[in-house]
Amino acid sequence: MPDILVLTTGGTIDKLYFDALSEYQIGDSVVDRLLATARVKKPFRVEGLMRKDSLELDDADRAAIAKAVADAPESHIVITHGTDTMTETAKALQPIAGKTIVLVGALAPARFADSDATFNLGMAFATAQIAPAGVWIAMNGTIFPADKVRKDRAANAFVPA
Repeated sequence: MPDILVLTTGGTIDKLYFDALSEYQIGDSVVDRLLATARVKKPFRVEGLMRKDSLELDDADRAAIAKAVADAPESHIVITHGTDTMTETAKALQPIAGKTIVLVGALAPARFADSDATFNLGMAFATAQIAPAGVWIAMNGTIFPADKVRKDRAANAFVPA
């Protein structure tokens, strides 16, 4: 059995832009490619749950994410997620005991050369292996307890709450 489950939900990390004037679309997840490029040897499994901007997620989506986490045989879970409502999903995951759950996203799509996606995913993957059970957010080179962080939209960064 894989050691780590990576659940993908969409968000900026998987966004596609066709030109400067077009609307974005959330494409196929890039997580497998990013982890292959990083030459990750730790066994993992990737499961795509949904492909949504986090502003489109509702309570039913959060319940589906929580169910997938609770039902997973793995106890170390990384969830790719849009940054706008990441903390709301983290709250929905708080009741799940005995698992290390790390939410991660990107402020620029992974397909962009200057994206933070690869670094953030690496931080999340490492955190899932060493952090105690609970819910965490890996963003901006920092690991935050999920109940002690907020997104500062003006700074375009996650900061302690």
